[in-house]
Amino acid sequence: MTLVVKDLVRQYAGNPRPTLDGMSFDLPAGTLTALLGRSGAGKSTMLRCVMGLESFETGTIDVDGVIVRGTKESAPAERKKAIAESRLRLGLVFQSFELFPHLTALENCVLAPMTAKKETRSVAEKRARELLCQLGLEPRLDAFPEQLSGGQKQRVAIARALAMEPRVLLYDEPTSALDPSMKNEVLQSLKRIDATGVTQVVVTHDLQLARGVEHVCILDHGVVIESGPPDTVLKSPVHESTRTLLASWLEHE
Repeated sequence: MTLVVKDLVRQYAGNPRPTLDGMSFDLPAGTLTALLGRSGAGKSTMLRCVMGLESFETGTIDVDGVIVRGTKESAPAERKKAIAESRLRLGLVFQSFELFPHLTALENCVLAPMTAKKETRSVAEKRARELLCQLGLEPRLDAFPEQLSGGQKQRVAIARALAMEPRVLLYDEPTSALDPSMKNEVLQSLKRIDATGVTQVVVTHDLQLARGVEHVCILDHGVVIESGPPDTVLKSPVHESTRTLLASWLEHE
């Protein structure tokens, strides 16, 4: 398993119940998984906890063998060290891309490996060029973000995350800022990456995207209520909450 989340609890002060209430799931290496759920189900909180951007009280997150424990179960120094090690194995593609506007597509992908991993320019650039070309951006290597379409910006953001050679790549609503015509373009990019063996986790409200992945998890009130292949979960859901959620989304498709 590349990513294992077990019994995760995140309780915000003043809230009557935990946002994450014992959330658990495990993803084998190379899986392309979509996490679905209504607003407030805990998707974004879980994503921030996995990335180490937010603390959690109890439970564990295992990223390719590096285990991060809750604040009630580990000393601050131990937790800080584990988060730093886990981040070396993680990549995050932000919802709004977060590309540097003054850098070209190529330079956006070269910067982090050179600064964070101390790679030489030649090594970092070689990998960045390969990734951008793999994602169909060879003609746009020297383009600035303002010269790129939404789908192209998304692919540059993906290439930038992959340039750090993560074991797990996380996406926060990757199609929310795109026109409907661009959504299939993003899915095709995810499938290209899927062939490389990187584990991908996509937080999304997009049923079109979810239908094209290998595995889906449905979240509700801070737990995973059902999971499996999209042809099973999205077509024949077992849980009433899943049926209600899918019905409301289908009305707006």
